[in-house]
Parts: sequence; structure tokens; C-alpha cells
Amino acid sequence: MIIPFDALSDDALNGLIEEFVTRDGTDYGEQEITLNERVLQVKQMLQRGEAVLLFSESTGLCNIVLSNSLDH
Repeated sequence: MIIPFDALSDDALNGLIEEFVTRDGTDYGEQEITLNERVLQVKQMLQRGEAVLLFSESTGLCNIVLSNSLDH
């Protein structure tokens, strides 16, 4: 189920994005990007509709995925 990002409080959204961008296996290339910059980039992707918050009712977990990776 897709959760509208603006349905979350700012604190909840920031916490979710921070957890996402600090997961093992996230690679941002050769140039170092600060945590705040990564959070801002993901937040902007959500605002533009390029990414969505996806909640799994079966696992109770929320993830951030690219919109174009979803089946339409």
C-alpha cells in the first residue's frame, strides 16, 4: 500500500528517510554526500512523485521505492 508522504509528521518522515539512506548497501558514488543532503534528495524525490512510501501490511515494514519500479 502506498502511503502519501505528507500524511506523516515531519519527524516521522525524516526518521524514515534517515533510516533508508543509512541502510547497508546504499552507495552514492565517489563523492561524499552528507546525511542532510541525502535526506533532502529523497524528500525532493517524494515531493516530485519520483519515489513513494510503500507499506507492507504483511510485514509491517515501510520502504521507499522509485515510482517507475511499481507495476501499473
